[in-house]
Amino acid sequence: MPVDEAVRDYLSLALAIGRRRSGTVGVRTGDAPAPAGPPPSPGALVRAAGRLGQRLPDLGLEPRRERFLAAQLVALESAARRLAGQGVPYDAVLAAAADGPVAPGREDDHRAAHRELDALLPGSGGLAARLAEHRRRDDVPPDRLAAGLAAMAEALRARARDAGLVDGPEEVVFEVVADAPWSALHRREGPGRSRVLVHAGARPRRAGLARLVAHEAYPGHHVEQWRREAVLLGERGWAEHGVVLLGTPQALLSEGAADNGLHALVGPGWGPWASDVLDGVGLGFDGERDERVAAAVARLARVRLDAARLRRAGARADDVEAFLRRWLLVDDRGARRVLRFLSDPRWRDHVVTYVEGVPLARRWLDHPGATPAQRLRELYDGAWTPSGLREELSRMGRE
Repeated sequence: MPVDEAVRDYLSLALAIGRRRSGTVGVRTGDAPAPAGPPPSPGALVRAAGRLGQRLPDLGLEPRRERFLAAQLVALESAARRLAGQGVPYDAVLAAAADGPVAPGREDDHRAAHRELDALLPGSGGLAARLAEHRRRDDVPPDRLAAGLAAMAEALRARARDAGLVDGPEEVVFEVVADAPWSALHRREGPGRSRVLVHAGARPRRAGLARLVAHEAYPGHHVEQWRREAVLLGERGWAEHGVVLLGTPQALLSEGAADNGLHALVGPGWGPWASDVLDGVGLGFDGERDERVAAAVARLARVRLDAARLRRAGARADDVEAFLRRWLLVDDRGARRVLRFLSDPRWRDHVVTYVEGVPLARRWLDHPGATPAQRLRELYDGAWTPSGLREELSRMGRE
């Protein structure tokens, strides 16, 4: 089987699964083949994924390219098996998406994060109430949200360009929406063009604006898209990158890199830096404390994945919400919003990408010998898999 034919089969398989399972295809460029006719049956998709995976070693592909396709096909076969009603265990779903086993959270780790937050947020009342009050004071007034997004995008865009992460025509448009299961969402609108939807109902916060813009735009998904089209598709001609597939190893590294965007462009001290930027539009905040609070809250990320495991195991929604309130320190409204995300067919498997991808990407960005921004560029341009990145970090003595 020629390489081009194998890649076309991969793209056709991905798009066919996407037609049967909402949320599989996150991004598709104009060059990806347009589906024609009814999609194959789920059983046929399972067989197609298996056959293509078996043929990869005989195609003479570059090792990293072959490894990327092999890891993607494992996740696509898992999705096809679920469509066919073959009862794939949730841990196997997570392992296929993460390109390796996924450990559950540990209550001792959650308690340690709670203790850190307790020290950062002194006062009367329970910790969850104090954290909620801290967040309430940090809310962005609705009439200032657009100005805050614009100011942060301009500042981070300048840094991304100075770091050489993007150097050609590109544009990001921000749009505020009233209701959604997510806080923000990146959409490709054409070569070098993106639209970022921001959920006003998620109550964006001042420190959160910096993380949101870094994740969705500079140097996150928008910049990744720009580099994917310029390097992987343009320079190398690796057409398999014409789609970005949720619930796959590709998405795990994409989300991990995006969530480390502030670390890549600003590094430690991003809180005071972001406060200075937003102070220009009347949205300054206690950057040092908010940076420390954000780091402690980030250590609770695995709570969401454990909640998803509980829900998949048949736990009642009320019990899952109670679990989220206890460990994630959210109120009833916040617990319902998280559960809504975890229950959405498009996003319910996506939570693993943040839990596993963020720490893995951080270890890569922090490897000595290059700046975090340079490492981010290597990650975007390298067509890595999570297992390949883990092995490389181990070889370089980081794991």
